[in-house]
Amino acid sequence: MEDAYWPGSLSLFLKSAPIPQPSDTPLSPMPTLPEEECVSPYGPSDRSDPPQHLENRPQGHPSACSFVPVPRRQHPAVRGCGTLLILDQDESGLRIFRSFDWNDGLFDVTWSENNEHVLVTCSGDGSLQLWDTAKPTGPLQVYKEHTQEVYSVDWSQTRGEHLVVSGSWDQTVKLWDPNVGKSLCTFRGHESVIYSTIWSPHIPGCFASASGDQTLRIWDVKAAGVRIVVPAHQAEVLSCDWCKYNENLLVTGAVDCSLRGWDLRNVRQPVFELLGHTYAIRRVKFSPFHSSVLASCSYDFTVRWLTVLGMKR
Repeated sequence: MEDAYWPGSLSLFLKSAPIPQPSDTPLSPMPTLPEEECVSPYGPSDRSDPPQHLENRPQGHPSACSFVPVPRRQHPAVRGCGTLLILDQDESGLRIFRSFDWNDGLFDVTWSENNEHVLVTCSGDGSLQLWDTAKPTGPLQVYKEHTQEVYSVDWSQTRGEHLVVSGSWDQTVKLWDPNVGKSLCTFRGHESVIYSTIWSPHIPGCFASASGDQTLRIWDVKAAGVRIVVPAHQAEVLSCDWCKYNENLLVTGAVDCSLRGWDLRNVRQPVFELLGHTYAIRRVKFSPFHSSVLASCSYDFTVRWLTVLGMKR
């Protein structure tokens, strides 16, 4: 187990709630966090009905971290319309370049790797939408096969592949070619809702998924099945990401407030664990510029930058 520490964090300013202050004290490897300090913002993770953590997050929490483009729900506390904002940056700062409305909440968005104007969103009505930012009208195409909310969507980073993967609360992952009007394949195996799906930046036809069944799974499109099942946490896993510099390294973030790194060559135990958040971790991303730098955002109102010391490639 490698040493790890938090180099610093950025607290999101919200007038409606106090901001927890992170500690600058280095963290010991693999510390034990008391269970009472890791209470999910939306209750226990062993419920049978679909989670509603967007509706039951701490009071005043924003509906999404701001990025370009931005999918959002207009009224996070109720089921309603969603908006896709395309933001452009000029000398005066960020401005809204284009805005698209949808009839349900939009949960995720991904750019095409082949066309700078094309992107895909996914929504609470179980559908995916294909948009063209050069056209101010509605979506070019709507794909409706999932039977519950679609919470994650990702476009393959391999330019030779025109593939999109989506993860849903119906416990399935679907593979899409945006040029085809229906899914190419449906992947089953998760035993709870799927929160995150992301393509490997290294291995063609390979993607990862994170689920409320507490597992991280690695899938092979060619085999149409799961390659590796990692019992990643003893809580719902809300996010996962691949390291851009190591094809075998992934990170997961969970309701237990921890981040864990996994080497796919040996998944019996994590290669690192980072603590510090006080509520569930909503999203974690590896830096595209540094192999040992991570960023995470949480329902505790903070964004944290992390460095893993001595991480081997």
